[in-house]
Amino acid sequence: MILKKLSWKFWRVWQRNFDVYLATWKVNFIPPLLEPVLYLFAFGIGLGGLVQKVSYMHADISYMAFIAPGLVAVAVMNHGFFETTYASFVRMYFQKTFDAILSTPLAIEDIIFGELVWGATKAFMAAAIMFAVLLGFGLIVLPMGLWVLAVALLAGMVFSGLGMCFTGLVKNIEMFNFPVFLFITPMFLLSGVFFPLETLPGWAQAVARIFPLTYVVSALRGLALGRPTGGILLDMLVLAALGIVSCCIAIVLMKKRLLK
Repeated sequence: MILKKLSWKFWRVWQRNFDVYLATWKVNFIPPLLEPVLYLFAFGIGLGGLVQKVSYMHADISYMAFIAPGLVAVAVMNHGFFETTYASFVRMYFQKTFDAILSTPLAIEDIIFGELVWGATKAFMAAAIMFAVLLGFGLIVLPMGLWVLAVALLAGMVFSGLGMCFTGLVKNIEMFNFPVFLFITPMFLLSGVFFPLETLPGWAQAVARIFPLTYVVSALRGLALGRPTGGILLDMLVLAALGIVSCCIAIVLMKKRLLK
């Protein structure tokens, strides 16, 4: 029912956001460029000097090589989620952009889906920039590593959908602190970005499996290191299901909010 109301016109919303991005691309380009470098120096070189080797798939790899795919996953999560929470809320509530678009032939579903696709695009662009940086450090194995970008786009839709769900529920912009503290921060710490999940107690591993970022990290790590397994296909199926469900729920919640 939701998909039937969507049309190709959602690309106009995407195009509008992209045009704004181009006007401020220098500001938007610097953070995803410097982020992987800072993380690599702080964790890969700093903490890596203590850890040095990590066991992954019955082989010892450098700690820097271990965390590199996780850093890409974190970038996808942050850019997808925050674009459809704070940024979308500002466009909706403060700038009244959604109200202006609704005066055009576009439907509400087109507006929301356009925002979701734009959030996924921002996540993909951040991942692509980080991919290039990590490739320069020799931390991506080609050609298998190219699949990292495809998974990043899929994961971008997941986190964009989840972010938009919260945007459809919060009453004011300050309330985004709750999902960030209770959802994003635990994912960042417990999804296997900085250490193997096997080192956690059983109950903590079970909690980690609830988080979407766990599946993103798992898939990206196998692809980036050129060691794909059957589990990667399962990870991608989980992400595809989460993406569809979260985006559909987001459209329903946002439609209710905008029609109030």
